[in-house]
Amino acid sequence: MTPADFDLISGIVKERSGLALTPEKTYLLESRLMPIARRLELGDLAALAERLRKGADAALLDEIAEAMTTNESFFFRDTKPFDQFREVILPGLLEARASTKTLRIWCAACSTGQEPYTLAMILREEAAKVAGWRIEIVATDLSREVLDRARNGVYTQFEVQRGLPIDYLVKYFAQAEDSWQIDASIRAMVQYKELNLLESFAHLGRFDVIFCRNVLIYFDAETKADVLNRIAERMPADGTLYLGGAESVIGITDSFKPVSGQRGIYALTSNFGTPAPAPVARATGLNAATSKVGGLAASS
Repeated sequence: MTPADFDLISGIVKERSGLALTPEKTYLLESRLMPIARRLELGDLAALAERLRKGADAALLDEIAEAMTTNESFFFRDTKPFDQFREVILPGLLEARASTKTLRIWCAACSTGQEPYTLAMILREEAAKVAGWRIEIVATDLSREVLDRARNGVYTQFEVQRGLPIDYLVKYFAQAEDSWQIDASIRAMVQYKELNLLESFAHLGRFDVIFCRNVLIYFDAETKADVLNRIAERMPADGTLYLGGAESVIGITDSFKPVSGQRGIYALTSNFGTPAPAPVARATGLNAATSKVGGLAASS
């Protein structure tokens, strides 16, 4: 593949998915795009690049972008974020939203569904506390293929052994030969939607909690800032943002600041210098009872 071929294909990938590739990642292009080239009866990526120069429909361009995305996900990934959600964020939101009993959660770049289903199972475990509440979990990804897998909720033995506690497996999954399918009642708790983070997501409404973990790491600084700033517009004043352990807002955007003592959790910058709203107050060890912000219902 010539440098010009690399620039052409990597440019398409960045434009359609945000993924920023450098020349040393040429091997990724070759390993992930050769199946597409073979399907089109093309001998190599140079031939694929030539095909693209002659014109390609949107379906092929989307297929190329989707093939380059990383769909790495597993249940209770990194453990700590979900402990924080159960023990810190959720109790604060239940207090702050007591008047509306409405809670909305967004899992961006949800891949094959392990993250939103993890949250759904946690909420099912807390059923007594959320009885009578209207709770929505919206999960999005740009790949139709992984969204179809997520909706089906069928996972291999390896996938259910990777992070999923055995008691959750017994309680919420049914075995079907060599695979496991998550219970229909848990699947019904999650709404899956096709969405590219580079495009507007204003139509999704506002969310109290947004998980955007291990996504921005693949974007350049300008794209990260754009996505984060638009995420900030989708959150109420006391909203909570989760990023991956290798991700940060520092030096990227002023819209968010880290929550002290809670790695991976971020609050809107406008909250700092004023009494912390309930979820943030719990996260920072402040007295939530003296800093509660009530009546901030999320709009859909």
